[in-house]
Amino acid sequence: METTVTLAAAQINTGDTAWLLAATALVLLMTPGLALFYGGMVRTKSVLNMLMMSFVSIALVTVVWLAAGYSLAFGDDIGGGLIGGLKQAGLAGLGPDSVHGTVPTVLFATFQLTFAIITAALISGAIADRAKFSAWLVFVPVWTLLVYVPVAHWVWGPGGWILDRLGALDFAGGMPVEITSGASGLALALVLGPRLGFKKDAMRPHNLPMVMLGAGLLWFGWFGFNAGSALGANGLAAAAFLNTLAAGCTGLLGWLFVEQKRDGHPTTLGAASGAVAGLVAITPSCGTVSLLGALVVGLAAGVVCSYAVSWKFRLNYDDSLDVVGVHLVGGVIGTLLIGVFAEKAMTGGTEGLLYGGGLAQLGKQAVGVVVVAAYAFAVTYGIGKLLDKAMGFRAAEEHEHTGLDLTVHAETAYDHGVLGHGAPVSSSVVPSARKAESQA
Repeated sequence: METTVTLAAAQINTGDTAWLLAATALVLLMTPGLALFYGGMVRTKSVLNMLMMSFVSIALVTVVWLAAGYSLAFGDDIGGGLIGGLKQAGLAGLGPDSVHGTVPTVLFATFQLTFAIITAALISGAIADRAKFSAWLVFVPVWTLLVYVPVAHWVWGPGGWILDRLGALDFAGGMPVEITSGASGLALALVLGPRLGFKKDAMRPHNLPMVMLGAGLLWFGWFGFNAGSALGANGLAAAAFLNTLAAGCTGLLGWLFVEQKRDGHPTTLGAASGAVAGLVAITPSCGTVSLLGALVVGLAAGVVCSYAVSWKFRLNYDDSLDVVGVHLVGGVIGTLLIGVFAEKAMTGGTEGLLYGGGLAQLGKQAVGVVVVAAYAFAVTYGIGKLLDKAMGFRAAEEHEHTGLDLTVHAETAYDHGVLGHGAPVSSSVVPSARKAESQA
């Protein structure tokens, strides 16, 4: 039987497609990795709630993205570089032969979906231990549509103003992912207020091996995040892959150096946090800087972020798991340093300050950073305030004191878990906990 091959199908490159399929799976794995990373950092009484906030984000963002998010972010621009249209809502018209570059469009849409998922999940770390789960279920889809989707269009969408008009560069998500999540985390931390006992009680991570495992899974998935953004199995993907590895390493070493000098101990939490800081910073720049630039970007993030996480104690905002100190600060560092270390061999034309490009690109990067951070903070603060008035965003004091695992989910993470003050968990507590949550 004679086989007919359409023109669109002939444009699909199987090698590029295979790599992007793998990269998509890697990025999706980052959200369970984040759940473990965050889960290990909280106290035993709220670890399951922390895991759930990440896992439920997968389901919520997927539904919103497929219904309208992808079309608004990556559809043809209809708003002067601000937003796309709804022509592809529900992925309408994206059959198996629809092509984006050299890969199926439906695969590209799925790859971008995994970015939206983890961005929403990242915010949960700023409000750990005290957010009402029901409010989180409403917040995630609303925030995805009002904050993530527009910024993704500005930076990556056809006709988006940051890319096409401003000319700022962002290879894999410094602005849409890192800066939006960090600025949004700060906004929600201010809306909800500090945890009970903030700056008074010890709130140490309950399971550092879990934190390290989560960091390892994040690092593994980050290769798909950054190298996958090349959208092909090519030299650019390979360069982004190596830059990602290098920056994670120097971020880890930079953080440990600061800890040793400042505190006298290099810690496992510091190693995990430093690696993540380096990975955050290299995300926007992995496809624009050389290996030397990547090493410097990672080192700068590791050093600066290790100091930035303590700002919350001086400025009195309770960013529980340091989303601001690592993701906002790291994202700003990586995005700005494109203007310093960008090389023509990587960008195809644009050069940074150190390679003869002057201050022009640095200025463009700065404008993008300021606008995205301000937009994400303002809109998120508004969403948070509205939800707080409508249904309450802060968990009841009794629930926070007891722990959200029992009061919200009627479960505990460990057979011998405790309720904050050494009281053993009794099965008789579970029904009353469910009743208390339903009345909140």
